[in-house]
Amino acid sequence: MGSEAIGAIGLGLLLVLMILRVPVALTMLIVGVVGFAQVISWDAAVAQLKTVPVEVLSNYSFSAVPMFILMGVLAAHSGMAGKLFDSTRVICGGWKGGLAIAAVGSCGIFSAISGSSLATASTMTRVALPEMERYGYNRGLATGALAAGGTLGIMIPPSIALLIYAILTEQSVGDMFMAGLIPGLLGLVMYSLTITVVMYLRPSLAVAGEPTAWKEKLLSLTGLVPFFGVFLVMILGIYFGAFTPTEGASVGAFATLLYALVKGMRGAQLWHSVQETLALSAVVFFMLVGAETLGYFISVSRISFSITDLLYGMDLTPIVVVLCILALYFVLGMFMDSIAMLVITVPVVYPIIQAMGIDPVWFGILTVLTVELGLMTPPVGMNVFVIKAMAPHVGLGEIFKGVAPFVVSDLIRLALLIAFPILSTLFLL
Repeated sequence: MGSEAIGAIGLGLLLVLMILRVPVALTMLIVGVVGFAQVISWDAAVAQLKTVPVEVLSNYSFSAVPMFILMGVLAAHSGMAGKLFDSTRVICGGWKGGLAIAAVGSCGIFSAISGSSLATASTMTRVALPEMERYGYNRGLATGALAAGGTLGIMIPPSIALLIYAILTEQSVGDMFMAGLIPGLLGLVMYSLTITVVMYLRPSLAVAGEPTAWKEKLLSLTGLVPFFGVFLVMILGIYFGAFTPTEGASVGAFATLLYALVKGMRGAQLWHSVQETLALSAVVFFMLVGAETLGYFISVSRISFSITDLLYGMDLTPIVVVLCILALYFVLGMFMDSIAMLVITVPVVYPIIQAMGIDPVWFGILTVLTVELGLMTPPVGMNVFVIKAMAPHVGLGEIFKGVAPFVVSDLIRLALLIAFPILSTLFLL
């Protein structure tokens, strides 16, 4: 049996195991090791099983992952998130749908130091949903806005998804972060506009909040200072070369820790934050080990080159190839976690992108945005299920219905980024 056939069987087995609910990391590890053994030898596969975990866990670039996770955990447990929502609520006070816009804005700002969509969605749901319900907001609109706002964490830098894509494709992490800035902010603006449109069409879904004076709005900006302080230090430091993205993650984590200590976070709370960070980091690193193992198998099986040759034979233009891959991501996003989707598929599709001469940074932004869409779409929209877990009294159908306008908004944003690549590459010129 040829190596390409073994590669195709391996990918098929990968899908079967995931359908059977085998953990994604373990699925990639099993397929990677067994497939590599069939193409090369069992001795080589066992040797690889010994070296790959060491390579991944000792990779300096990956040390940014637990730092970004720690930032988000500390921000959630130190009260930063609560003060953030209070500030945005005062700023948007009196607007029709203002609390929903405040929730989306809070998600966007929180994600700027969290790096994780799921962490953003769970934290802001805990903070913002009770307030929206107290003011009589439609539960579908409230939870839909939070599910959509949570997805901003995957795009607005620093983003764990952009970091992982950069490392898997050997791109500059700093370039990926800067490329994600405009698309992320565009998402924040478009989500706010979406709420405004929904309010115009269905005014009964929400009521206006309590109006606030300009003095109150200005005073409330103090709640945004910690977030913007940490964000600007990291982004400007990376952009101007003061430190690397990995070092920037440590700087951000240290700054967030100082804030938590000043706000009285001590002993048990700090230890709980460290435990939560270690647990989440372990999940991510296990998937990265599985992805690296699977990547070696895909490489030796040459299945990516076979797919590339097939596409060349079909005489497809690069943009059509990109659209086909994004369509695949959109479908996979209905069933898979975002990070898992990236680590499984990038080793397969990236050689095709390279062969087609497509800008890898631009493609990375499109990929992450499409993965972001999957966090909101049924049947397995991870952000929707996180919010359902935080608000068990709200039905899944209500949340999916409430998030539908934001899915449309993201499809429009994706079309804009495809039509105008400059939106992703402006800061890289």
